[in-house]
Amino acid sequence: MKQARALFAEFLGSLFLSGVVIGSGILALELSGGNIAVALLGNTVATGAILWVLVATLGPISGAHFNPAVTLAFFLRREISVPTSLIYIALQVAGCIAGAILAHAMFELPLLQISETDRSGTAKMLAEGTATFALVFAIFGAIKHAPNAVPAAVALVITAGYWWTASTSFANPAISIARALSDTFAGVRPADLPGFLSAQFIGAALATGCAYFLFPKEESS
Repeated sequence: MKQARALFAEFLGSLFLSGVVIGSGILALELSGGNIAVALLGNTVATGAILWVLVATLGPISGAHFNPAVTLAFFLRREISVPTSLIYIALQVAGCIAGAILAHAMFELPLLQISETDRSGTAKMLAEGTATFALVFAIFGAIKHAPNAVPAAVALVITAGYWWTASTSFANPAISIARALSDTFAGVRPADLPGFLSAQFIGAALATGCAYFLFPKEESS
């Protein structure tokens, strides 16, 4: 039963994360009258808020990954098995796609779409690697030194990432896939997806290596 709860938590958390990211992007653009900066601000606040809630409430159940890059990081630290990692990732992707469909349904849009939002270029790939590095680094640092602040650390690093990275900090392969199926403010063209996914996984792996050095589980003499 404990494992079933963890798996459902990963699916449900991913669904709500994706639904909020995409849904808030749709509404923010509508209410901003086309002002992209104002729309991004609304999108940012909603995303940061739901991340805090999801990590705080579901973290004790599943670890609140909601993100294949985070799951990879915990696998590299040998804190999650291969079978569980693969199931987590499948549920994260499914949950994020379900969240995109839910957001589209709430705003009476076609349920599945193909994004035309151009996010191409090496600068945006670098930004995605950097954003994912920052996320994973923040998670392990908070677990080590401020475990009660993990929800805030996750929410704040993504909130900041919306504004200091060229890609607006997707930092999550599952939600990147979902956003490729949403031709909205939060979308990304499928053609740009391979670069995003590669950069995100590389960023997560590099952050895990740095965290292993800076935040060891046990200090050695």
